[in-house]
Amino acid sequence: MPQHKSAIKRLRQSKKRRAHNNTRRSKMRTLVKKVMSASDKEQAEKSLKEAVSFIDRLAVKNIIHPNTAARKKSQLTTHVNNLS
Repeated sequence: MPQHKSAIKRLRQSKKRRAHNNTRRSKMRTLVKKVMSASDKEQAEKSLKEAVSFIDRLAVKNIIHPNTAARKKSQLTTHVNNLS
């Protein structure tokens, strides 16, 4: 356990940030699943727009790596385009 006052504060901050980031990452996974499980193309495109927007925000805030964001967006777009 940290002994210095600043280290104690850092531990407190990192716990709070980790919880916040985990919530965001979980929401991203939910949005991805929503796109992948969409039955018709119209519904999938609507979900895709929401998911891509959220993924971009996470990448800008460094919650996920920009390359991971690009890969996920590409996979989702390909999936939606292949729906008939």
